[in-house]
Amino acid sequence: MRVGIFCSANNQIDAVYFEKTAELGRWLAQNGHEVVFGGCNLGLMECVARAAVEAGGHTVGVVPGIIEEHGRTSAFVSELVMCKDLNERKALMLGRSDVFVALPGGVGTLDEVFTVVASYTIGYHRKRVVLYNVNGFWNSLIALLKDMDGKGVIRGDWRAYIGVADNLEELQQQMMISTNQ
Repeated sequence: MRVGIFCSANNQIDAVYFEKTAELGRWLAQNGHEVVFGGCNLGLMECVARAAVEAGGHTVGVVPGIIEEHGRTSAFVSELVMCKDLNERKALMLGRSDVFVALPGGVGTLDEVFTVVASYTIGYHRKRVVLYNVNGFWNSLIALLKDMDGKGVIRGDWRAYIGVADNLEELQQQMMISTNQ
């Protein structure tokens, strides 16, 4: 599988997020899956790429010019794909990934998740996003989705295009569901 990773580029976050991200990166590499990520050398982006490469895996870093200009491109990019901006990065990652995993992240991660989800709901693709709910990180978003669903403003069942996994085993199962659609 080609697994798109959405996540934080912040180093000042809980250590457990780094532990679970490294575990995921190693597992992806050891099982022959490709990591497609934002190509930055900060936070969980760097962590997942480092873990994957050190475990013998292949990474694709989709890097906007501004990231490269600031010297923030990860040294753990096996294949570099340059792009002009964040919109192009999202489009390239969508085209190069079979499934997406959202690790803990901020507004950029939310933007990426909902770009994929919105395009799924109107029929552009059938690729799911799995929220890796490390230590309940995504609980607030899940509650919001349930609330919105209850109010009738979400098209279809959001669980068809957004999976939730609380641990690596559940994440593996959700990724398989995603690629078997």
